[in-house]
Amino acid sequence: MDVQLKILRYNPEKDTQPYFQDFTVKNVSNDWRLLDVLQEIKWQQDGTLTYRYSCAHGICGSDGMKVNGKNRLACSLLLKDINTKKTIVVEPLPSLPIIKDLVVDMTSFFSKYQVVKPYLINNTPPPQNGERLQSNEDAEKLFESAKCILCACCTTSCPSTWTNENYLGPAAMLKAYRFVYDTRDDAADERLDILDTPDGIWRCHTIFNCIEACPKEINITWHLSQLKKRISSREM
Repeated sequence: MDVQLKILRYNPEKDTQPYFQDFTVKNVSNDWRLLDVLQEIKWQQDGTLTYRYSCAHGICGSDGMKVNGKNRLACSLLLKDINTKKTIVVEPLPSLPIIKDLVVDMTSFFSKYQVVKPYLINNTPPPQNGERLQSNEDAEKLFESAKCILCACCTTSCPSTWTNENYLGPAAMLKAYRFVYDTRDDAADERLDILDTPDGIWRCHTIFNCIEACPKEINITWHLSQLKKRISSREM
């Protein structure tokens, strides 16, 4: 079959504003991914088309983009899951500055990620065997949140992000959950203080866009609700 694409293009060295460009890719099959189609365009039609990708297997999270109005990973999105009878509209992730075409500046996204201190904090000496152990039950609480690949699909799909550039966003707060509920970590209250702000957890209005956008199907809203409960139950 043939597929029609409308891709948002922008080269800051020559364009005054973004514009859409139409492409047709012929002889593709339903088992092709969107990334395969973009590769075909870049290799065979327009070598200037710019987008990010690395592992191409849904692990690195680098090829997040907006497809037909929803944030998706190009390497995980099969054509059979898109209505190919209509033109496929491809845009960069919203709310982040465009560097070129489908590549956005992720600086603010990772800056907010660093704010929640996304690493284990424990200042006590480690046990003699060198490991800080936890039970299977405690580890189970972390598994789903740890699947986040930092693709920014959830954060850039959130209306609170669109209207407040200081909002931490669901990805950063999901990472905070991962360490707040880690029994080996000693900085839970410190992270909860960071979240307990107008630009933190209370800016989440439970809209569920983040769940729909997450390529790893993480129930992000549930995890954020647990953080809200934890903060609300703290003794002042």
